[in-house]
Amino acid sequence: MPTQLSNSVKYLKGVGPQRAAILEERGIVTVADLLSYLPFRYEDRIRFTPIAEIIPGQVHTVFAEVATQGSTVGFRRGRQSIFHISVRDRSGSLHVRFFHGGYLADKLKPGQRMVLHGKVEADPYRAGRFEMVNPHMELTGAAEGAATDSTEIGRIVPIYEALGGVSSRMLRRIIYSILENFDGSIPDALPQDLRERYRFPTRREALMFAHFPPKDEPIELLNSYRSPAHIRLIFEEFFYYQLALAMQKASDRSHRGIAMHVRDDRIRQALKRILPFKPTAAQKRVLSEIVGDLEKPFPMRRLLEGDVGSGKTIVALEASTIVIENGYQVALMAPTEILAAQHYLSARRVFAQAGYGVELIVSGRKRADKSAALDRVASGEAQFVVGTHALIENPVQFKKLGLVIVDEQHRFGVLQRKKLMEKGASPHVLVMTATPIPRTLALTLYGDLDLSVIDELPPGRTPIETNWRDESQLPAVWEFLRREIANGRQAYVVYPVIEESKQELKAAMAEHDRLARDVFPASKVGLLHGRLKNDEKDAVMEEFRGNEIQILVATTVIEVGVDVPNATIMVVEHADRFGLAQLHQLRGRIGRGKDKSYCILVAPKNITGEGRERIEAMVATSNGFEIAERDLKQRGPGEFFGTRQSGDAAFSIAQPLRDHELLELARKEAMLLAENPARATEVIRQLEAVSPSWRKRYQLASVG
Repeated sequence: MPTQLSNSVKYLKGVGPQRAAILEERGIVTVADLLSYLPFRYEDRIRFTPIAEIIPGQVHTVFAEVATQGSTVGFRRGRQSIFHISVRDRSGSLHVRFFHGGYLADKLKPGQRMVLHGKVEADPYRAGRFEMVNPHMELTGAAEGAATDSTEIGRIVPIYEALGGVSSRMLRRIIYSILENFDGSIPDALPQDLRERYRFPTRREALMFAHFPPKDEPIELLNSYRSPAHIRLIFEEFFYYQLALAMQKASDRSHRGIAMHVRDDRIRQALKRILPFKPTAAQKRVLSEIVGDLEKPFPMRRLLEGDVGSGKTIVALEASTIVIENGYQVALMAPTEILAAQHYLSARRVFAQAGYGVELIVSGRKRADKSAALDRVASGEAQFVVGTHALIENPVQFKKLGLVIVDEQHRFGVLQRKKLMEKGASPHVLVMTATPIPRTLALTLYGDLDLSVIDELPPGRTPIETNWRDESQLPAVWEFLRREIANGRQAYVVYPVIEESKQELKAAMAEHDRLARDVFPASKVGLLHGRLKNDEKDAVMEEFRGNEIQILVATTVIEVGVDVPNATIMVVEHADRFGLAQLHQLRGRIGRGKDKSYCILVAPKNITGEGRERIEAMVATSNGFEIAERDLKQRGPGEFFGTRQSGDAAFSIAQPLRDHELLELARKEAMLLAENPARATEVIRQLEAVSPSWRKRYQLASVG
């Protein structure tokens, strides 16, 4: 019986209930979902490299077997276990080493045939011998030169990312079986005029090609995702996503919003009262864009992006002034109580002359204080309300909410933002982030928002000097801190973990005790980490702001929101264990005053790979946009933002950075189609018929 797109994967040969449950967890429920799960890489298993022809320093694919003689099978147990084998083909033998590979002892017996794919290097421990270290390995019972319909050899082989207990090899065989028994009909929701204009293959042709390419297709073209099939599949992913965002944006604009009055003299005078300094040209431009939105009769949906210290907060407070002067309330939601308290104190200081009521709503407040604060919010006495996720809890009721501001938005889920918006009648929304997002990625993740960028720092900021030191140089680093503290400055010392762990990393609690006792006995050394109670965190920060604490030992809890202009030094131990964007955010806690600031990254000088690249990038530049570009190239959007809901658009094959030209093209075509709502709706209807789960997947990245 032919396989249908709507069939459940559980009935496919080789799947069954257990594997079906694993696939379902990853959003793969039907045959259509499974066919949309595409290979991430291809291997040429038509032309294996004979071992005798291997060139060290290059990536090779080898078909071999575990040697029956001279086999070196052994490993050391424990965390550092290493598993060695010797493999051979007709031309020679090759040494292979797997880290953490003790489990392979029962799998890799002499005579076992396998395909190995990886980089070959000269063995550092034995002259004249080559080795593969941690190659991609697949076991196969087939002999070299097996029939061409094999899924393992004799063809260009698709490599899938394993899904839990469902390996790449299992996925390959299951998908091959589907395509062998398929009835040939795959509906195509992509409009025909687009297919013809760009000479795209049909969806059926593209999927068949992408899963099992013909033998004569250049492997380089496949692995760069630039075959006609890949281009079509990438385009359609971007196109459907951008079309959904365009329709969401159109829907938002169909809602009646609050048109604010902004052009009268009263508003201008109110803005002059709160400005503590002359704004930069970038701040003026961004405020003008926000003002234009606030005047319109539909809700603003805008993303305000700027590097750490660029002055986003004062722009948000200016927008808030306009809204408050129009008789409405403003809610600002921050991800942590430390950041919420920082915004609360800033707003009280800025709004002091204006006499606006500023309120703080966080879970850690005493019941009586919180109850009184809630009453002031409900009555409208509190005009500017700052809080954490506590703002979206049921007891919080606004009298007249006109503007919602979400800070460090990637730390919130879509539903949390939506709940806060529902506290008012179509309020304006301003989303802020200090994580610089390249335009290409912003169009992907936040296509339903208009983008404003503050791309310059306020005048008078002294550049932060960043240096790389290793552990042996710490005594000199501590002596430098003593001199700066003697001159009235303050410092942060940051550690990656709170308590000692098996990772052999220094921990904040133990190092706080040691530094206070042995290194800085004449200074007060404070401790700040995520396990402290809220009132304890507040007390520590107040002491640090008042220079009662000279050195603050902390974890990444200070990554956002801590603003102490007198703190001019930051020492980050185990700096190679932090992400690039995280290091940049941490560094942004200093350099906020007029005095020169120093960031000292402590890490071994002999580190290699991405850890070294991160440290070198931090030393080379303080430009947040350049840092973000490098970080995205290293980690990709999903990891860059930390969680799937906060940044991964769940694309199967498209990558915004690699495919930015196709993204721009797809966005242009989606915007044109959205101008014809009836036709756009029909395309979406056809898409949902083909792939019912697509909307759920893409909504993860929508922030409107």
